[in-house]
Amino acid sequence: MKVAVCQFEPRLGEAEENRKRMVELLASIDAELVVLPELAVSGYNFSSKQQLLSLAEEADGKTAETLTSLAKKTGARYVVGIPEASGGKLYNSAIMVGPQGLEGSYRKVHLFYKEKEFFRPGEAPFPLIDVDGVKIGLLICFDHMFPEAARTLALKGAQIICHPSNLVLPEYGQLTSRVRALENRVFWLLANRTGQEKGAAGELSYTGASQIVSCDGSLLAVAKGNEQGADEIIYADIDPRKAKDKAVTALNDLFEDRRPAFYSL
Repeated sequence: MKVAVCQFEPRLGEAEENRKRMVELLASIDAELVVLPELAVSGYNFSSKQQLLSLAEEADGKTAETLTSLAKKTGARYVVGIPEASGGKLYNSAIMVGPQGLEGSYRKVHLFYKEKEFFRPGEAPFPLIDVDGVKIGLLICFDHMFPEAARTLALKGAQIICHPSNLVLPEYGQLTSRVRALENRVFWLLANRTGQEKGAAGELSYTGASQIVSCDGSLLAVAKGNEQGADEIIYADIDPRKAKDKAVTALNDLFEDRRPAFYSL
């Protein structure tokens, strides 16, 4: 399975221009699964709730429509972050879109810093999406700091975890995504963004350095850091079946050796 991560710099408040830029970048990508950053449609560091409201859309809204049209031409699946509006509530969400339209979505459970002033935390279990027999999980940015999130997806059978992000803490997400991949034996697609933004959270500088991680924790592809700028697409060929093997030694299995009775407080 050929996978890709598209790292770029969304423009805050310019949803239509960001969609156009995404289509330009994605049209040249030859891959079956492509992951883009968190809130890639809207930008991240909103100045006000009103600004966010003007950018929010339904999960099957304009962005899903745009990527569905592209997927019909390419046959690929796309995972991208959007500000989702649903039932009068706002969520920091990720959607998966394929040739038939919206295939799954996830509302961020662990909100970071000023996000708590703009979004509601997700209220549904971590979703697992079956794509031609491959089990794919979705997480968003700060979720990486909570090992329970990735473990829950892995226990459900996830072979690949897609991780749209707007990372600002130096090296944290790049480190933990490797650890989560290793401790769960899953492939990990971290799609971070680049650039700077000024807004309610002050001035943020995003770290870039997106990466594709193997199920043994090794790096298959790494993008440039923010200081090096520029949009970048990274690729890897993976075999999702390898993620079903949880053996560490001939006598140890990551899941069979778990002792849940000892994990409670």
